[in-house]
Amino acid sequence: MSLPTISLVPFLTPTPSPTPAQLETASALRQACISYGFFHLTDHAIPLTFLSSLLSRTAEFFQTAPAAEKQALKRLPPPLGDNARGYQRLGENITGGQADWQEAIDFYRPWPAHLPPPTSDALLTGPNLYPHTPATLAELLREYVDRCLDLGAALVRAVALALDLTPEETASLHAATSESFWVLRMIGYPPLPPSSASSSSCGAHTDYGLLTLLLASPVPDSLLVQSRDGTWLPVTPVEGAFVVNIGDMLERLTNGEWKSTVHRVEHRGASYRVSCPFFFEPNFDARIEPLPTCVARTGGVAKYEAVEYGAHLVGKIRGNFYD
Repeated sequence: MSLPTISLVPFLTPTPSPTPAQLETASALRQACISYGFFHLTDHAIPLTFLSSLLSRTAEFFQTAPAAEKQALKRLPPPLGDNARGYQRLGENITGGQADWQEAIDFYRPWPAHLPPPTSDALLTGPNLYPHTPATLAELLREYVDRCLDLGAALVRAVALALDLTPEETASLHAATSESFWVLRMIGYPPLPPSSASSSSCGAHTDYGLLTLLLASPVPDSLLVQSRDGTWLPVTPVEGAFVVNIGDMLERLTNGEWKSTVHRVEHRGASYRVSCPFFFEPNFDARIEPLPTCVARTGGVAKYEAVEYGAHLVGKIRGNFYD
């Protein structure tokens, strides 16, 4: 599948008013999000050498880290952990009620000090568990988070212009993402066993946040995106580009004008595939509801109720694992 390609150059630096290059890019972004919900993002200012190092170190962890280290990083329930952050073994993560053929480590934004715990069982309030193998990986992951937060902020600027939001709506969108409750996953995908014709590396789903920035091994045909007519199309990687897709919260904000697209992973090649998806999310306590400009453009009636993003996230996390 040949996804549209969007260059982020015009939005890397904020401007007091839209430039011709920004307007052109915003138009292309709007069409990509309406037609596909996915696009390749280039010229994002993150060096290819950095991204390549992150992927190679991630693969090194999954393929060479001792079992004892993985066990020490394991996602655990309270009081030993926060039941969200940490390592998951093959088959522990579930999508659509089925086990995924992947292993992973999940990281979240540290719990904001100004917010009370979201639940009584310490969910999401623990520390991130960073790997020690290889020695440079934890440092790369922390830098990757910082770089992706900058990238997400630039994308929000582009999204606001693509949606033709009012100044007040634009300010509201920036405020709702100013302390993004980001999520980062390190995922390792062994090839699916030949006998697992009915299983998936990651089952069909939509992402439940705002914007997903996918960095993955350049393995063709592993990521499959469902087109608007329901057919499944494989995505061809573009060197140095992120695959970006919109999530359920952006669909809600646009009143369904932009749809969160169903996708899945089926890795049947001979190599070991890794990915480091970064989920640029709203603030934990952000109220997400259809924007008036989008409501007016989609029939004048809000199709989605308002939700607090954190409550939405907590509900999703509770269905993510086999314990």
